Amino acid sequence: MVDSLATWRLDFGAPKQTVVFASAQQKLPTVVYSGSALPADARLVDYALADQRPVPMGTLDQIAPLSILPEEGRGFPGYCGLNISDGDGRPAMTQFTLDEVNIDAQGIVFEAIDQRLGLRLMLRFQVAQNSDVLAINSELINHGDTRWRVDWLSIPVMPVHPSFTHRQEYRGRWTQEFTPLRAAIEHGVHVRESRRARTGHDHFPGLIVGEAPLAFTRGRSAALHYAYSGLHRVVLESMSDGRKHVQAGVAESRWLEPGAQVHSGDGYWTFSSEGLNGIAHRFQSWVKDHIVDLSLEQTPRYVNYNCWEAIYFTHTIDRLKGLADSAAEVGAEQFVLDDGWFGTASIPRNDDTSSLGDWFIDAFKYPEGLTPLVEHVNKLGMRFGIWFEPEMVNLNSELATTHPDWVLTHGDIEHVAGRQQFLLDLSNPEVTEYLFERIDEMLSAHNIEYIKWDMNRDATQAVDADGHRSLVRHNDAVYNLMRRIRQAHPKVEIESCASGGGRIDYRVLQNTQRVWLSDSIDARVRWKMQSEAFVFIPPSVYGSHVGAEQSHTSARIQPMAFRALVAMTGHMGIESDMAELIEADRDTLVRYIKLYKKHRSWMHTGKHYRLDATQPENLSQLFVSQDQKQFLLFSGTLEVPLDETIAALPLVGLDAHADYNVTLVNKDDVSAMATREFLHPIMTQDNARMSGAQLMLQGLVLPFPMPDSLWLVHGERNA
Repeated sequence: MVDSLATWRLDFGAPKQTVVFASAQQKLPTVVYSGSALPADARLVDYALADQRPVPMGTLDQIAPLSILPEEGRGFPGYCGLNISDGDGRPAMTQFTLDEVNIDAQGIVFEAIDQRLGLRLMLRFQVAQNSDVLAINSELINHGDTRWRVDWLSIPVMPVHPSFTHRQEYRGRWTQEFTPLRAAIEHGVHVRESRRARTGHDHFPGLIVGEAPLAFTRGRSAALHYAYSGLHRVVLESMSDGRKHVQAGVAESRWLEPGAQVHSGDGYWTFSSEGLNGIAHRFQSWVKDHIVDLSLEQTPRYVNYNCWEAIYFTHTIDRLKGLADSAAEVGAEQFVLDDGWFGTASIPRNDDTSSLGDWFIDAFKYPEGLTPLVEHVNKLGMRFGIWFEPEMVNLNSELATTHPDWVLTHGDIEHVAGRQQFLLDLSNPEVTEYLFERIDEMLSAHNIEYIKWDMNRDATQAVDADGHRSLVRHNDAVYNLMRRIRQAHPKVEIESCASGGGRIDYRVLQNTQRVWLSDSIDARVRWKMQSEAFVFIPPSVYGSHVGAEQSHTSARIQPMAFRALVAMTGHMGIESDMAELIEADRDTLVRYIKLYKKHRSWMHTGKHYRLDATQPENLSQLFVSQDQKQFLLFSGTLEVPLDETIAALPLVGLDAHADYNVTLVNKDDVSAMATREFLHPIMTQDNARMSGAQLMLQGLVLPFPMPDSLWLVHGERNA
């Protein structure tokens, strides 16, 4: 058997990781090891042989291999990685054999063929220099004469370590995105699937598996992100023989014509022995270095002002100029004009029931066009941004009246609207050409440097004019349209918004520079949400705004300091009526915007941690600069503390051998109603001197807090 056994290894990352592959008798390889780096002289054949399992009574005579694409034709009894059939519904029992293995600095590509069926399979494991993330994808190529229906093509399948007994995923709804779901991995097939033509608020395409308990600062875990903006499926199977594995792919059937190919989409896999923070560091670095087209080291994340919750659809030039003046006064650097600026004389946009698709400046609201407002904003020293929802149309619009065939409402069935709107058929090139022309004309005629790209409904009943399913083609058309706009206007940034966090994934981020995490800017909701989303999305990439004193989505009333501090931990912005600010709140907002600007460059390039809470009501995040010279601790309290006093909170990621000058930045927020006396050095001294080892091992004690509050602590290494 050893003579027919081939092995390969893939080493990547810093600290390095290793994946070991083994193939017996030229069958598709299996992953026999994935985790921390193996010694350079490790005998790979030993790992392959040690992966063999006993064959008990009552089973097949051979244990079917859990290959990197498990095949029904090889007797695999679980969830297979490929499911195809011919035009008459006969399944293809594939038995691929390895044809070529290509290894270079970019990774390993396994090429396999099934001569009988005329199929070729490409299974790619790609790496980038110094990255701890493995990019994986599959491609099926038809060299034969048969037309195949591909119901499922997974990315290369990754095994789950036997000690990984728990999983974490995310559910949600509008204004409640990134709610964690933690559970034991049970026997059987566990599927999370979105069929909404966007990732959806309810099924973010990310999965974490690891040792119990899943913790942020300790423990081993692995994670997968599937980079596709809709119709995705993520599968976790725990088989009856004890093996576990993860798959992901597009959740729509596709036809594979002779001479054509079908792609799985891209998955991203990583391993951590430092808890979920390790997963976060790997994915955040990957996004910043290889996904988002933006040099965060050179480009500051501008303080954003969005006018939506200040005016909604009620646009007047004087009102908007006043908001811009107030936003500039508190330190905003970008002004974004949201929904309501467009429409025609016969069909104005005064609510969400009309005008989508009519991307012309409303001449009644803007009698001199947008130029006076854009120039006013620019004179204030701010960039100008604008809102579009290109994929959508209201039936009450000139576009729908002129081109009813462009609306994705095929056949004589009763169609369901969402937010009074329908999808345009972006699989029709005439539609995407129209959209490009309208957006291009707006960007060419004005100094617009930012687009908020929204998508406010799910795509259901989505078939094209010929009755064929069109959601995969829709997503591809969206990516192509975004890419084309960016090529024509390379200085324009695009924010991905879909009723908040309905479309967040690494594929859409290849064409955008920011995501709107949620339409909720309730600071409590946002603090919890951002403390989960950071595992997959860098804080510099998700927008976080200071909302109104009374939240528009929850009606909860929260102090300005809490709202501003939460916003500081993402890409900071403001979204409220500036005229409603009392002087004290305005001063507080100015103070924290200045702090954000002072620290954002190192915050967005350093390491970001979530701390494991020592008390249930506490939720804390820590930013540490790359050189470990500075840190900012945001320690949040969401409920009334259960204990009579506050326990020490251990920090992480500091230089253990250095001394830090530690300052409680918002000492003025300490309330005598909560803390009567506190003799800790951070209260009695302007700069308490504490060692990195002390802060990490003993921890930091903070004042007794009120609910809905954050303590901000700054540390700077003593020279």
